[in-house]
Amino acid sequence: MEEEGLLFASPSSSSLLSGISNVSTRPFVLAFTVCSCGAFVSGCVSGYSAPTQSGIMKDLNLSYSLFGSILTVGIILGALICGKLTDLVGRINTMWIINVFFLSGWFSIAFAKVIWMLYMGRLLHGIGIGISAYLGPIYMTEITPKNLRGAVSSCSQLFAIVGSSVFYALGTVVGWRDLAILGAIPFLVIIPVLFLIPESPRWLARVGRENEVKAVLLSLRGAESDITNEAQEILDYTEHVKQQEDGHRGFFKLFQQKYAFSLTIGVTLIALPELGGNSGYSYYTDSIFTRTGVSSDFGFITTSLVQMLGGVLGTVLVDVSGRRSLLLENRWWEKGTSILALISVLVYFASYGLAMSSIPWIVASEIYPVDVKGAAGTVCNLAGSISSWLVAYSFNFLLQWSSAGTFLMFATVTGLGFVFIAKLVPETKGKSIEEIQCLFTDSPLENSTS
Repeated sequence: MEEEGLLFASPSSSSLLSGISNVSTRPFVLAFTVCSCGAFVSGCVSGYSAPTQSGIMKDLNLSYSLFGSILTVGIILGALICGKLTDLVGRINTMWIINVFFLSGWFSIAFAKVIWMLYMGRLLHGIGIGISAYLGPIYMTEITPKNLRGAVSSCSQLFAIVGSSVFYALGTVVGWRDLAILGAIPFLVIIPVLFLIPESPRWLARVGRENEVKAVLLSLRGAESDITNEAQEILDYTEHVKQQEDGHRGFFKLFQQKYAFSLTIGVTLIALPELGGNSGYSYYTDSIFTRTGVSSDFGFITTSLVQMLGGVLGTVLVDVSGRRSLLLENRWWEKGTSILALISVLVYFASYGLAMSSIPWIVASEIYPVDVKGAAGTVCNLAGSISSWLVAYSFNFLLQWSSAGTFLMFATVTGLGFVFIAKLVPETKGKSIEEIQCLFTDSPLENSTS
């Protein structure tokens, strides 16, 4: 049973299949379950707004625009604290904090008697999403073997799409208060399992708990596995990073010349899908399909299925074709979104699910050394959150100005993204995290595509 949970997430190449035995241990499967449930909850939060809009406005007579936008405010607040929080208290303790935000948010909405309780619940949800968007990929990347890292991380994040689709469907038959209560159900799985999963071995090395690193790796890989080289590589690289400290401390240590390339890659990859119109497509799917005469329910169900299929395909291919190849294929197909509304939106969501929904955060979680990972995560998360807000806020105005001009603008951003990825983003498939980080911090910019 434990192996089945990861078999569908692993590509069918022989080298990857041979690695499944190293991640079929109980602690690893439970860690994967927690991260997948966390992504599912984030998807539920995102999918809550659309089907509940009319019911909430009728019952409480509130401004729904504020109810919807306050989620984005919370996401930005979560992005501001995500890196420092996970570095300070660790990955597992941060998961406990996120669950408090999510649960409090659901109950605040479910039992709201006054409008401010709804706003508070939505704000707490946003903070939870802002932190988990960074934490989930980081944790899975740090505990997964290099030959399965992309597939496992991608599959875990796929559950966000599933959560959004499930909640949209449930919202058509369940009231908004009951739907909020249903949002608490995944925590019946998450909370007990949190007691059973290990801390990230790389975080343990960073905070000076070196004696625990080998024990955690053995629990993740299996008692019979040889983890000597992996453990030594983690400890040696962590020590190397500490020796390289040159007096710069805190958040602003990130803004040194040696991190300029990796910071550019991370921020651009995270912001690209948002500046390419993702938030607009997601929030205003109803408007897009209404303009084409297509039922919004049919449109949402279809796009959800297509996006999930794209996500499954991306999970299968990410450790076979590589991150860079999928990103290039994805940006190529996304440039067709200005041609035919229905077909192009479906193509967009399929390509988004294939690569841009998960790979930017996989790459961002791989490329930063432990001493600046928290600060870099905050900057990348902020870049994505603010870009998302800008596009979501302006999308409706842009459509009123010119539908063709709007999609042409997004297609231009996508085309520029294609060039950026082709010229600057190196492949990270099959490399250990420490090898990748050396590639980014020690190699000159001109060798970045090697």
